[in-house]
Amino acid sequence: MGTREQRDGVDLTNLDEPLSADAGATKRDLVDYLYAVSDRMIPVLADRPLTVLRVLRGREPFMQKNVPKYTPGWVATTTMWAEASHREVRYALCNDRRTLLWLANQRAVEYHPTLGLSGDIYRPTHLVLDLDPPDDDFAKVVAVAHLVRQALADSGLDGVVKTSGAKGLHIFVPIDDTAPVDDVAAATRALAARAEAIDPDIATTAFIVEDRGGKVFVDATRAGGATVAAAYSPRLRPGTPVSFPLEWAELDSIKPADFTVHTAIDALHGRTSWMESMPPAQQLPADLIEQGRAIPVARVAAMHEGKRRAKARRESS
Repeated sequence: MGTREQRDGVDLTNLDEPLSADAGATKRDLVDYLYAVSDRMIPVLADRPLTVLRVLRGREPFMQKNVPKYTPGWVATTTMWAEASHREVRYALCNDRRTLLWLANQRAVEYHPTLGLSGDIYRPTHLVLDLDPPDDDFAKVVAVAHLVRQALADSGLDGVVKTSGAKGLHIFVPIDDTAPVDDVAAATRALAARAEAIDPDIATTAFIVEDRGGKVFVDATRAGGATVAAAYSPRLRPGTPVSFPLEWAELDSIKPADFTVHTAIDALHGRTSWMESMPPAQQLPADLIEQGRAIPVARVAAMHEGKRRAKARRESS
């Protein structure tokens, strides 16, 4: 079997090399999968600055924001100032299958778009809650996902769910452009708190891991310029699972490992695409935003708490 070929004008090389020691997949498997799901995946990625996780032979995997200098001119890009690194960063925009295949040939396994479009990444088109379990017990995550869905319904909102491609679930709520980003972040915190309040024995909003007590973390920090693993994105984990859109009714009967680059294509037959399954964009309720404004930003609160605990340890010793 050859290791070179061309698709959509993209030269593909070294196709029969494994992605990693435990991926259970080759570069050809990655390319074949992304080619097959491109019609569903490109609308998820289009016009969103893209960060990819690449895995090159003999190197540790790395996240790449800035496109390489050798990027072809036909790859759409957008340039933005990165405050953290104090420089201009040129992001890829994966707006067509040719670009997706070129990225796959670069051994880009994971695809993490921003929640906002390139015109304003700080205007998220979706509110997102990320459910992070303390272990591999997926039933715990499913139970908390149902809490989030109840909290959404109680707030007059509707969302869709997908596996993260790792151990957890992502819940996406399409929102209109009436709320500025700080209000979207506040509403996200409030929804997490409302889900936790329904059953605090299984759900927590504690940002500090040691404070979670074995509960599922309802992560409300995906706002602003944050990225989230895209629907259909492979993940660089054993078996190369993918982030797979689901119906709410399916949650109790599936496992994240059911969906890999080998199995997901067949599993997609007859299913509505992630973008088509979205409810219409919704306006965030004023009372939800108001509640969230009173909830401290998790990362900031955790930073201050960490300093307080470190000081207490120093004083006690």
